[in-house]
Order: sequence, then C-alpha cells, then structure tokens
Amino acid sequence: MSNETAQSQSTIDPYEYLQIIPNPDGSITRKSNLPIRQATPDHDPANNIPVLTKDIIINRSNNIWVRIFLPHHDHQSSSNNNYKLPFIVYYHGGGFIDYSPDMIAFHIFCSNMAIELQAVIVSVNYRLAPEHRLPAAYDDAVEALHWIKTTQEIWLQKYVDFSNCFLMGDNAGGNITYHVGLRAAAEVDHLLPLQIRGLILHQPFFGGVKRTDSELRLFNSDIFPVCVADLLWELSLPLGVDRNHEYSNPKVEGGSAEVLDQIKQLGWKVMVTGCDGDFLIDRQIELVKLMEQKGVQVVGHFTAGGYHGVEFEDSSKAEALFALLKKFIFSSKMAV
Repeated sequence: MSNETAQSQSTIDPYEYLQIIPNPDGSITRKSNLPIRQATPDHDPANNIPVLTKDIIINRSNNIWVRIFLPHHDHQSSSNNNYKLPFIVYYHGGGFIDYSPDMIAFHIFCSNMAIELQAVIVSVNYRLAPEHRLPAAYDDAVEALHWIKTTQEIWLQKYVDFSNCFLMGDNAGGNITYHVGLRAAAEVDHLLPLQIRGLILHQPFFGGVKRTDSELRLFNSDIFPVCVADLLWELSLPLGVDRNHEYSNPKVEGGSAEVLDQIKQLGWKVMVTGCDGDFLIDRQIELVKLMEQKGVQVVGHFTAGGYHGVEFEDSSKAEALFALLKKFIFSSKMAV
C-alpha cells in the first residue's frame, strides 16, 4: 500500500477521535471529561490503602506539579530506618495534548507499579500542546528533576534512594523520557544528588514523514489510527516544521546521536517496550537499533499482538511489564 493509497482510505476524523475542537486562536477545546482520583496522603487503617499519594506544586504559573506514590506496606514494616527505595520519575502519555497524573488510569498504573516494584514514583504534570508546543513539555519535565534534587519533601528525603533513579514514560511520555534523558545526560553534575541509572520508554511515541511498514499495516487501527498520530504531531511540534523534526524523529541528521555517546559513557541502561499490534513498533525498533549502533546498553522488548496502551486495560499485561521493569531496575543497580 502506498502512502497516497493509505491516506485516501482513511475515514477517521482525528478531531472526533480525540474529542477535541480546534479554536481560532490555535488552542483546542477538550470535550472529554475523564474521571480523576484524589490523592490520599494519610494512612487510613480502615481502608488499608497500599499506596499513599501526595500532590506537590512545583511551578504554579506553568501548572507544573507532581503526584508522589509511596508504597505503604514496605516503609511501615521495615525495621531499618536507613532503608531506601528505588525511584522512578514518570511522564504520562496523552499525545502531548491531554491528561494528567491524577487521571484514574495513570493513578492506578503508578499505584500498582509502586507496589510491584517497591519503588517511590513521582508522576509529573507538564504543560500541554497546542497551547504550549514542544519543547514546553521537555522544559517542564527537566524542571521537575531540578525540583527533586533540591526539595526537602519528607517522603522523598526519608524513603528515596536518589542514587537509584530511573526516568520512565509511556506514549508521548516515552518521547519525553527520551528527550529529557538526553538533556539530563548533558548535565549530570547539576542534578546531584539525583543519579539517573536508566531510561524506560514504554510504547514511546515517535514519528517521521515516510511511512513505516507497521504504519501502513495498521493505518486505520481502531485503537490508534495513524491519522490521529499525524494530528498530534501537527498540534505539538513547533510551528512550521514537519514530522522529520528531531523531537519526532530521532534518526534525522543533527538529532540525538552526539548525546547518545554521553549516555553510553555514563553507562545508563535503556529499555524500549512495544508490541506488533501498535503501528509505532517499527520506529521503536529503529530507535533500539540506533542506540545499539552508538554503543548504548539498550534492550528492546517487543511482544506479539497487543495494542497501544494495552497495559492500562489488561492487568495481566501490566503485571508482565512490572516483572520486566523489576528485573531491569535490579540489574541496573547491581551493575553500578
């Protein structure tokens, strides 16, 4: 199927799919009203909540805030006051244009991940496109790292092993994790005592002008059609550029290759996950190959079947992912 044929066969309205309305001033009206979950910072013995959560505002003017997930059982039962937990800084998905850490799907996912990995998780709220186009989300994500390194927030100071930190994101959050990782690799000394050990890109969102085989094969997928991704890039990339911009396509000349050398020198490990029921898989595999060519310690974990975002709907898939992450984080710590 040619690009032209695929385009002509698309019968999906991406605006309707995303439940958004474009406005004359370049903003969008978001019609979806997805439920959210309030934070639960206090332990209630009657409810026996396994994960405590707390929201902290970092930058009120840019609406940058974080939700902290603290697994309750482990830190309450540990007799060792010096016991510290692995630390994950998480960037949620949403195609750069929607969602927040308090959305129920992300809240449940991060809560379960905190329990299964016995890790403290900080989920970051960043500015959304098109009102704030890239690199706004990258800037906010990095600002969160600088807040983490200086904060006196008691949950982090008391329970976090700052020398065992991982950046993680799904979908657009996986893209953010990649670009924030590149920035962080260039300023590791300025992030101390925060020490990043690796990056976890879960079904990361990348693109390009030329269609891949998986994009053509799954062009009109009911779960995530390619025309929707095209609109997301149109709304989130800087004005006047196409999908071959470095924010979208890591393979373009002058992109991330030089900084990947720094990630190699730092010894960071990278995991990229995906499935062949998601049209993004070819670009994810291309990224793994690029990292391998640069000598980065990278592992790609790609499964048969599935679909984009399957771990947020299928608990067995989420459990399998958490098992992979647990092994990845443990092996990274042992390698230090």
